Amino acid sequence: MSTHETFVALVTCFNADESINFEATRRQVRRQVQAGNNILCAGTNGDFTALTFEEKVRLTEEVVDEVNGRARVIVNAGMPATHETVLLAREFDRIGVDGIAVITPYFIACTQEGLVRHFATVADAVATPVYLYDIPARTQNHIEPETAATLARHGNIAGIKDSGGAQETLEAYLQVSRDAEKDFAVYSGPDSLVLWSMQNGAKGCISGLGNVMPDVLAGICRAVNEGDIPEAERLQERFTALRVDLYALGYPPALVKRALCLMDPSVGASRQPALLPNDQQDAVIREILRKHDLLQNAGVPA
Repeated sequence: MSTHETFVALVTCFNADESINFEATRRQVRRQVQAGNNILCAGTNGDFTALTFEEKVRLTEEVVDEVNGRARVIVNAGMPATHETVLLAREFDRIGVDGIAVITPYFIACTQEGLVRHFATVADAVATPVYLYDIPARTQNHIEPETAATLARHGNIAGIKDSGGAQETLEAYLQVSRDAEKDFAVYSGPDSLVLWSMQNGAKGCISGLGNVMPDVLAGICRAVNEGDIPEAERLQERFTALRVDLYALGYPPALVKRALCLMDPSVGASRQPALLPNDQQDAVIREILRKHDLLQNAGVPA
């Protein structure tokens, strides 16, 4: 049986003046690694659209240095244009990460043939394995399963992260993985499907909610790998319950960031125009954190 793995789509911590707080970000890295999770940085939950090219490069350098080989690191290089995506991917290749995720282009409407050219060009430009990253609700571009199957044949495309939220699409990508002539890993994005996806052939998950509940996320994976499905089911229920309560309030990445900030103020707010601190909403989030016994467990490694 293959060994499953979890990644957390790590938040990027900011100071009050909106500059990156690298030390606070490093503390979040340590917290995740100690729990047993791997790291995806500069993703949707990492405010990647609000970061400059140079900031993404330095952020990756800091994360890789902090991890120091104790976990796997994937970084998102995806930009609207293939040209800048290649430039970023080459920087990450130089730094030395375990994988380069490439989110589908956004703002630019792409044909499926255009997506094939985009991903293949990036994969051709680097030695580091490339992972497709599908999140159509945010980019308006969707990697059709047939397109994923075409790209799975590329020698340097190693898998896909599915953040579409539809179980039907995830099932289609899992079928692509089963049919592929080489390893093609599928990572689930929806936090409600962590256990289901692993039981149905996914290599693992890349989770935003794991920023708030790192031990529970890692515990689901550990229990699956040990064959303790009742424990995995118990932990998945805890994870899903928090997801239902927190995500009912609005845009998930903003709420994950705000919840984590209430647990550890050094995380900071997101860059504008993202969600601002709001006393009324913060009171609701605090009640959710108390309900799930998270406020007293909010310490992070020094």
